[in-house]
Amino acid sequence: MNAVEELRKTLHPKLQAVLEKRGFDDFSEIQLRAIPELIKGTNAIIIAPTGSGKTESALLPVFHNMLSKAHPEGFTALYITPLRSLNRDMMNRLEWWGKELGIKIAVRHGDTTQNDRRKQATHPPDLLITTPESIQAMFMGKVLRKHLAGVRYVIVDEIHELAASKRGCQLSVALERIDELAGNFQRIGISATVGNPELVGQFLCGKRPCQVVAVPVAKTLDLSVRFAGEGFGEQVKMIEKCIDSHTSTLVFTNTRSVAEAIGNAFSAREDIDVHHGSLSREVRVDAEDRFRNGLTRGMICTSSMELGIDIGQIDHVVQFNSPREVARLMQRTGRAGHRIGAASKGMILATGFDDILESMVVVRLATDNRPENVRPHMNPADVIANQIAALAVERGEISIENIERIFSRCYCFADAGSLIRDVITQMEKHYLIRTENGMVITKARARKYLSLNLSMIADEKKCVVFDVISRKPVGTLDESFVISWISPGA
Repeated sequence: MNAVEELRKTLHPKLQAVLEKRGFDDFSEIQLRAIPELIKGTNAIIIAPTGSGKTESALLPVFHNMLSKAHPEGFTALYITPLRSLNRDMMNRLEWWGKELGIKIAVRHGDTTQNDRRKQATHPPDLLITTPESIQAMFMGKVLRKHLAGVRYVIVDEIHELAASKRGCQLSVALERIDELAGNFQRIGISATVGNPELVGQFLCGKRPCQVVAVPVAKTLDLSVRFAGEGFGEQVKMIEKCIDSHTSTLVFTNTRSVAEAIGNAFSAREDIDVHHGSLSREVRVDAEDRFRNGLTRGMICTSSMELGIDIGQIDHVVQFNSPREVARLMQRTGRAGHRIGAASKGMILATGFDDILESMVVVRLATDNRPENVRPHMNPADVIANQIAALAVERGEISIENIERIFSRCYCFADAGSLIRDVITQMEKHYLIRTENGMVITKARARKYLSLNLSMIADEKKCVVFDVISRKPVGTLDESFVISWISPGA
């Protein structure tokens, strides 16, 4: 019996039948390594190239255990991603699996309707796809807190994206708050590019054991550097040549303004779209659908396409100018050849001598599988204040010792020391909480503060731009840009 047959026979019979129906007749290297460990309940960080089946590496053992064991009512599994668009994409991918396996799957984020939220409260799904911010909101509801007490598995997708931000620090505390409600649960992180997976494992699991299951990303990369010319017209011609020589190409830029400039140069072509975060959701989804359905052969994009949104087969990735970061190049190039075993072909189009040199160094490090290390924020006081307020609102009152104990289990706050008590003192001065006999007691102001500050993403006012003919929103502009550049008639 070979390794594939042996692994298949360890899975729940219902899952075996669904795999056969799906035409899932082989397992990738990362799946052969990860699934047996995760079935045991091991905490793990899964590192593997885009398109290698790492999502299934995490989900199949969770599905197996959900089918094999009895679980209390509530959310049995949480699938956390950093973006709403990834949530929607994952829901589309998992809907079929849920129906076939009899596992209820739902998505919850900022765009979820009130009707769907009520359904999730009265009839909780077995697996909930969500964002870090939505988890924060769920702690504030009595019924949803009860559902969180049923959690047995948590999967964090694109974990490198969260581990390097304050959103990740907030999430690490949230995981400990779930632990307070549900007891110990399995933690699984997924990424394509992490230079220090052991540390990211500590970020996810704290002091708990965490195994790294990795397949080198570099061995699937086919990278090159070319000079695109110094004039913008010459550079656009080179980009066009790259697009026309392949069936489907993503062209990454480092800024939205450059993406718009290149997109404008191709405005006469209907088979090239632009995709970035300032465009409206409708425009972005339309561009994704057109690319997926083969109506376009090129998409000019920024980091909005860097993560794993499924837009179908991508033959080639072009990076315009050096990406500045090795991990970014590996992540972006990994979007190409989105099939198990297929090489990911990518090219950097450099625009000057320094750009060529930097690009060559980045490519060398990428092919040596040496992405940058992820550096989590350590002891950010604003996250401490945010989560103290959240704990106080959730419980009404909580001892300072208990707060310190919860924070101490998080890698980001393991050595926070007296800073936690200093933050409590400051919060009391601002009338967010009060303290009495070693207890932190919530005040009405804390709930209001929390409802306005669920996210650690810096808040900036946006101005919506509408098409004057269709009256549909086409995107947003930052308030600072509008003040600096926009005038009547512009």
